[in-house]
Amino acid sequence: MFVTTGQAGTVLGCSIPTVKKLMATGVVPGVREQGRQVFPLAALQQLQARPVAELTVLGMAEVAVLRSDAPTRVEEPDRDWIGFGAALNEAQLLAALSGWWRCDPARVAAGGVLPVTVAGFVVAVLTGLAEWESDGTAGTAGRFRFPKARLAGYLRDLTAPANAAAPADPEDARLAGQLLGTRLPSVSGGPIAYVPTRPTTADQPATATEGE
Repeated sequence: MFVTTGQAGTVLGCSIPTVKKLMATGVVPGVREQGRQVFPLAALQQLQARPVAELTVLGMAEVAVLRSDAPTRVEEPDRDWIGFGAALNEAQLLAALSGWWRCDPARVAAGGVLPVTVAGFVVAVLTGLAEWESDGTAGTAGRFRFPKARLAGYLRDLTAPANAAAPADPEDARLAGQLLGTRLPSVSGGPIAYVPTRPTTADQPATATEGE
């Protein structure tokens, strides 16, 4: 049984373009084209039941979140793709997700971990963020990347979230296990959002606002 992307968006609290972006990543099995894109009802029910990320265990005041798009081909010297796609291998994913973004790099590094979300769901987790490089642009237009970032975990199937990576660092494995497949709503005008780990009631968004 299937539902429309509009119906899926209503259930998940996001827009139709955001639902289509999630489908384009390949992490939702059973997506079909039947004149129009349709979303498997069983998958939707599983996603609706995913828990909200428990950020208080991170021990930081806030954590940066990378709000990713579906994968797009690029011609750059250090990567062939940007964005998240379940079909990319680990090396391609790491290169696609570890830069270049407009952000406050010290603020990103301070969180110690960078959850990667699509449509408000954590689909990958980066660590090893202590060092960064600038593209040389001054001011707020500057972009940064994290050359020693590690892919602590990523998903190939969001409906049955299991880490597709095998991190050597036990702490990386722990963080990936806590975050992968959870819902982590965020609000930002760019790819990087900063989410308090102990939000007050006033800080809580009413719905998953990523991409709305």
